[in-house]
Amino acid sequence: MKKTIYPALIAIVICTSAFTVINSLNWKVKEDSYSIKFTGKKVEGIFKELKANILFDEANPSNSKISATINAASANTGNGMKNKHVGEGLDADKYPTIKFESTSVIKKGSSYEAIGKLTMKDVTKEITLPFTFENKGEEGVFSGKFSVVPKDYNVTKMGTPDLVEIQLTVPVTK
Repeated sequence: MKKTIYPALIAIVICTSAFTVINSLNWKVKEDSYSIKFTGKKVEGIFKELKANILFDEANPSNSKISATINAASANTGNGMKNKHVGEGLDADKYPTIKFESTSVIKKGSSYEAIGKLTMKDVTKEITLPFTFENKGEEGVFSGKFSVVPKDYNVTKMGTPDLVEIQLTVPVTK
């Protein structure tokens, strides 16, 4: 009897511990608190709709996985006509989402880099997204900044800037 109880107890402890570790690495985006800003020549604004799955291990970043989806039609420049132009440039009716999925996460000094696939319209390219993470216990903030060349993603509408900078501030909770 004792021979069967000990392995069963060990299995329960291992399974429970694994679930606790996975659960403690899972971060949820604080709705209505995040900021996704885009800035280019003659255009700036924000994206209003973000969905993300963030499994982030500060101590061992290689165990991390980040995926995010932005609603392309949620671009807001503060000007209705420019909003329409951004939506047309991104062809938001045909390609409603902009997606990022990490393939690896590495530590770089006091910050991190998420290497992964960015998909806009019908093009997927590997990018490096540098970011920082401010750990506040049960909460935290991911912040990052990177640039994209719109024409690399077939965003070629007249007036589209040659370079667009994206700045992210994403508060999270466990």
